Amino acid sequence: MKTWMAIALGWAMAACAHAASPERVVTLGGSVTEIVYRLGQEKKLVGDDLSSLYPEAATKLPRVGYYRAVPVEGVLALKPDLVLASEQAGPPEALKRLGEVGVRVVTLSDQPSVESLMDRIHGVAEALDAQAEGERLAASVAQDLERAEALPATRARAVLLVNRTGTPQGAGAGTAANEVLRLAGLENALAGQQGYKPVSAEAMGALAPDIIVITQTSLQATGGMEALLRLPGIASTPAAARRRVVVMDDLLILGMGPRLPQALTELKQEAARAMAR
Repeated sequence: MKTWMAIALGWAMAACAHAASPERVVTLGGSVTEIVYRLGQEKKLVGDDLSSLYPEAATKLPRVGYYRAVPVEGVLALKPDLVLASEQAGPPEALKRLGEVGVRVVTLSDQPSVESLMDRIHGVAEALDAQAEGERLAASVAQDLERAEALPATRARAVLLVNRTGTPQGAGAGTAANEVLRLAGLENALAGQQGYKPVSAEAMGALAPDIIVITQTSLQATGGMEALLRLPGIASTPAAARRRVVVMDDLLILGMGPRLPQALTELKQEAARAMAR
C-alpha cells in the first residue's frame, strides 16, 4: 500500500516563495472550492463556478458559469485579485485574458490521482498564503486515505455510469471514476476504454457487471432506480438481477477532492452490502 502520508510530509519540507495574501478570490472547479473551505479560507471567496457543489455554502456565492467555459466579463465583475483554476478550466484564451488585464491566475493540478490531489491542496494553500493549513490538511487527508485503503475490499466487476447528455455513459481509463473504483478494490469492467463513452445494450450485457455505480444526478436524469434497471442491456446484467446499484454523490466520487477517503469508505461499504444481496 502506498504511503500517502510520506507524500504529504514531503511537501511540508519544501520552501517556496509566495505573493501577498489575496483578499478577493474566485474559484473555478468544485474540488478547488472545497479545498478553500477545508483550509478555513472561505471568507476570501467572492465567487465560484457551477461545479462548486460542496459545501452548501459554496452554492450561495455568486456564480461565474461553468469552469470549462469561463466568461471573462463575469469573473471580472467580481473584481478578484486571484483566480484559482483547475487545469481543466478554460478555454485557455479566457484565462490568458484574465491575466492580461492584471488578475493573478493560478492553475492547479487536477488529474485523476492522489498525487494530483496533494499537489492541488498545497497549490491552493500556497496561493492563499496558508501553507501551514495546507500541510495540516494534506496530512489529515493522507491519514484518512490510509485508513480507507486498509478497509476490506469487495472483489467484483463494476461499471460507473454518468448521465450528462440524456444517455448513460460509462467511465473508462483516465477518469477520476476509474481511479476511485481502483482504489476501492473494484475491477472496472470498462477499463479497456478511454474516458467516458456511451455503452450499447449489447456491450453492457456482455460486460455483465456485478455492481453498477451511478451518481445521484445521473440516476435522476435516467428517471430513477426502476427506470435504470429496465434499460436495455442493464436489465440483463447480474447487477440488475440482484439490484446491486450503488448511488453516490457526484462531487464526492468524481471530484477527487479532499473527501476522497470518505468516497472510498462509502463505496467499499456499499459495494459489500450490494454483493451480500
